[in-house]
Amino acid sequence: MLQFITDTKSDTPVIDQIKAVIKGGCKWVQISMPDASDSEIREAVEAIKPLCIEKEVFLILESNAELAKELNVGGVCLHKDDIPASKARMILGPAAVIGVVVHSFQDILSVSSLDIDYFMLAPFRKSGCKNDESPELGVEGVKSICDKMEENEINIPRVAEGGITYDDIPSLLNAGINGIAVSNAIANSVDITKETENFIGALPMA
Repeated sequence: MLQFITDTKSDTPVIDQIKAVIKGGCKWVQISMPDASDSEIREAVEAIKPLCIEKEVFLILESNAELAKELNVGGVCLHKDDIPASKARMILGPAAVIGVVVHSFQDILSVSSLDIDYFMLAPFRKSGCKNDESPELGVEGVKSICDKMEENEINIPRVAEGGITYDDIPSLLNAGINGIAVSNAIANSVDITKETENFIGALPMA
């Protein structure tokens, strides 16, 4: 499974990024606009939501559960300094998808009893994003977390994120991830649609 995370540092505007990855077959988009106002995020969602509905693309927001509720998108991905997953669930209801960014197996243990739909293991590699405050996991770090989840029978999907390139896919699949979240490698590629197709072609169908 490929999750695309928008990149406001790209020369391509966020809305155009989303249109291009949808054209390339991506079915999961996370809108990340860390320095934008709620109004700017609202405008982006309202502009792209009809296409997401038409193409059956799952759309979530980063961090802002209240805005996700207002805009009626699919869910939210939460960082450590955002509201707790339990509060996000109260806001968004049982049908929403809630992801939580984790940096270690201890992070997972601390919230694994909550109603969480997936863990985002980050950062796989430093990439200049919010997750870079934590040490790189690398392949071994990702594998260690996945192995410990298996050992402890924590059967929640795990998505690797942070500076992932096309060449990283085989080793991450072998490490035990269920999906990857990609931003820079797609948003800053010469042909966003083609690069999206390349990533999807290298991943198992899900």
